[in-house]
Parts: sequence; structure tokens; C-alpha cells
Amino acid sequence: MDAWLLIPMALPVAGGGVLLASSFRERASGAGKERSAGPGLCAYVGIVLGVSVILALAAAWTGERELVLFTLVDGISVYFRVDDVGRLFVTVVSAVWLLTALFAFVYMGREGKEKRFFGFYLILYGILVASDFAGNLVTMYLFYELTTLASMPLVLHSGRRESVMAALKYLFYSLCGAYGGLFAVFVLHRYSGSLTFAPGGTLGTAARGHEGILLIAVFAALLGFGAKAGMVPLHAWLPTAHPVAPSPASAVLSAVIVKSGVLAVIRVVFYIVGPELLRGTWVQQAWMGLALLTVFTGSMLACRERNFKKRLAYSTVSQVSYILFGLSLLTPEAFAGALLHVAVHAAAKCGLFLTAGVFLYSFGYTKAQELAGIGRRMPVTMWCYLLFALTLVGIPPTGGFVSKWHLAQGALDSDAGIFSWLGPAVLLVSALLTAGYLLPVAMRGFFPGTGVEEAGGLPGTGVEEAGASLEAGVEENGALPEAGGAREPAPAMLAPLGVLAAVAVLLGIFPGPLTEYVSGIAASVLYR
Repeated sequence: MDAWLLIPMALPVAGGGVLLASSFRERASGAGKERSAGPGLCAYVGIVLGVSVILALAAAWTGERELVLFTLVDGISVYFRVDDVGRLFVTVVSAVWLLTALFAFVYMGREGKEKRFFGFYLILYGILVASDFAGNLVTMYLFYELTTLASMPLVLHSGRRESVMAALKYLFYSLCGAYGGLFAVFVLHRYSGSLTFAPGGTLGTAARGHEGILLIAVFAALLGFGAKAGMVPLHAWLPTAHPVAPSPASAVLSAVIVKSGVLAVIRVVFYIVGPELLRGTWVQQAWMGLALLTVFTGSMLACRERNFKKRLAYSTVSQVSYILFGLSLLTPEAFAGALLHVAVHAAAKCGLFLTAGVFLYSFGYTKAQELAGIGRRMPVTMWCYLLFALTLVGIPPTGGFVSKWHLAQGALDSDAGIFSWLGPAVLLVSALLTAGYLLPVAMRGFFPGTGVEEAGGLPGTGVEEAGASLEAGVEENGALPEAGGAREPAPAMLAPLGVLAAVAVLLGIFPGPLTEYVSGIAASVLYR
């Protein structure tokens, strides 16, 4: 037993609760004033989050640990255990959470309601750490549901009608999906006898004679948990929630919270059911088909979208299903590629949403045409944007090339029938579409007047048009800075972009350690 494993989960939850109940006073956001959240608030959040991150990473990387918190019913307890998959996910979550918080210290000063934002931000981090450290399916499901409830206030932060409706849509989709997962929990408990995670699955001979109902349960879990991951047909909450949420909230939603659905799928398929039960069945075929459909659909919708953050949201729909497709192939190399893409996508997509936040915070522009030439006034920001875009396209030497290479190679080496060649073909088409909806923004930024978007036939790009509380609050007072006064954002906003861009590139230049790590996980859960 490691009781101190509870500290990195409980500390941020308690810290967030104290902040929400505290008497921290927030200064009124004056029109045209560049300001950060109050120094006392920033110091408090920074200390609580920093200590929590250090303790979480220490718990993850200093050996095998486990903790039984309490027993729910006979044979089912709230149980935590650190394993290899949990280490990877908690490291990704911690890095994104820390960097986004630094950005938000400045950004949320103008957005307002900082105390509420950072209170739920801390609570959500503790819940995500608990989900990553969950040792059985019931514990994971409990914190999966809490993730939805704690992240909902970040979506409705502005309190505008659009934000409230988007948050309710997010809640509806997530809860409907979670009920599919709950059905799977009931069925798997009935036939497995143990819901404790074990590499390769725990069903074993208990599945014999019950394959039909078990396959239905697994498919319900894939659809249900796929809702949080943005898989068709339960993907529509993403493009609704992102444009109305503050940019730091959009960054963590897209980079991390959608991955809670991915983690749930990994736990059910590879740590409870076992891949052999699904191999060659209608469930695997349907899973591969839905994942590829989502990859293509998300890319096509992103190309047609004029609102910038909605475009990035559709991009997340597509990119996260790269991960789901890799998992569905049930082969070691594709599995390793999927886990690589978890880290790569988190860095790139977090950076893209933070970059969108910089453009909105600095200019309040809503169209990409208004950003023509911005690369000359904000060169560092635009170079970071370009590196993030190249990462998602999969251009070497970025990490996106490495993860997509493993995904494509895993598909080609599989015995998945038509999907062994259809998968790489769809991934290639999606990469071309990704280039088509991300790179014109950079080209117009560096080379104004080139007519890139018009020549390419792509629609203009908007930035948080309807429902953006920051834009509405500032524009009404006529306090936006003129284009000629543009400059790089504050160091606290620019530093996270630089770090994330460096990570996205370094994962492509030095992929060896992470590739070796995820390959070891793949070998432990797949026996082929």
C-alpha cells in the first residue's frame, strides 16, 4: 500500500475547492488594459499545481505503487495502481496542464472570472491523475464521469447563451456515451469476475460460450467512450464546445480530455477483454471502419470550416481517430504508433489552440485575411504555429511523421483485409487535407497578398466568431490594439508555445526513447 499515492490526486482537488470557496478578489477587467490574473492568485495556483505535478510524476516514475481507497461492494473497490500506460498518460497530462496554466495566467486576466476558472482547472487535474492511476474498470469509470462534470464549467466559462448551450451539448454527448461504457462494465463484471487491469486482458476462458454478449458489450464501450474521443457518430460536441470556451480551456480539452476516451478504450480492450476476443470479429471491422470514417470526415469538415477554432476542433476529431484506428488494428506496431500519436497530438494541438488564443488576445481578429503579414510582426508565434501545423500534417522531422509512419506500417503489416491498405490511403488523404486547412494560414501570415487561400479554393479562416466572450467584451469598448502596434505576446504566453513546438520537433528527431517505451507496452498487451 502506498497511501501517499493519494496526495497528487487529492491536493489539486482540495486546492481547487479552497480557491472556489475563498475570498480572492478579482480586479475588474478594464477595457484596453493588458493585465494578468492577480499575483496572489497566480502564486497560489502555481504552487498547488507545481507541487501536484511533481508528486504525480514522482509517483508515476519511482516504481510500482498501488492503493485500495475503499470498497464499494463485495469484490469491487476504488483501487489505484501505477502501470506503464498510466505513466505515459499522466506525464502528457501534467506537461500540458503546467504549460497551459502559465499561458492562462495572462490570458484569463482579460477573459475574467479567473478564480472560478483556476478552481475547476486544479480540480480537473486531480481527477485526470486519478483516472490515469485507476487500477480497475470501476475506478476508471468513476473518474471518467467526474472528468466530464469538472470540465463542463470550463466550457460555459463566459456564461453567454452560446457557452451554456455548448456545455449542455457536451454534457449530453458525454453522458450518453458513458452509459454505453457502464453497460460494458456490468457485462464484463458478470463474466470476468475481476475488473482489475492486467496486460492482455483478464477474461481468459471465462469468455467461452459468451462471446456474443461480450462483443456487444465491447462495441457499446467503443461507441460510448469514443464519444469523449470525438469518434463518429458522437463527435458533434467538439466543434460546438471549442469556439465558445476560453483558449486555454480549448487547449486542454483537445490535447488531454479527449484522450480520456482513448485511455478508456485501451483499458477495456487491452486490459480487460483481451485483443484475441476481438480479432477478426465484426466488432474489429466496425471499429476500424468508424475510425477511418472519422479521420476522413473530420478532415473534410475542417477544410470547409471558416471559424478557426471550429476548424481546429474538427482537426481534433480527425487526429484522435488516427489513434483509435491504430488501436483497432490489434498489432504491436500500430499500437505503438497510436501511443506515440497520443503524445505528439497533445503537444501540437495544445500549441495550436494557444496560438489561436494569442491572435485573439493581441488583435481580436476573426478572419485569417486580417492576419495577412502578421508573421512579420509576430515571427516567433507564427513559426511556432507553422511547426505545430507541420507536426499534424506529418512532415519530417516532426513527431507527427514518426507516429504516422508506425500507424501506416502497422496497417500494411496487419491481416486486416481491405483495411490493411485502405487505412494508409485514408491517412495519406487526411494528411493532404490537413495541409490544406492549416498551412494557408501560415503562408498568408508570412507572405501577405499571395492569394494562397483563394488559389487553393479554401474558405477563409475565422477566430472565435460567435460566442467568444473575450472578443465581445473587448471589441464593444473599442479597445483592440491596432495592427501596427502588434508585437509578440507576453513571455508567459510565448514560452509555452516555444516549449510545445520544441517537444513536437524533438519527438521526431529523437524518437528512440519514447518509441522503445511504447513498444514495450505493445509487447505486453499483444501476443503476436
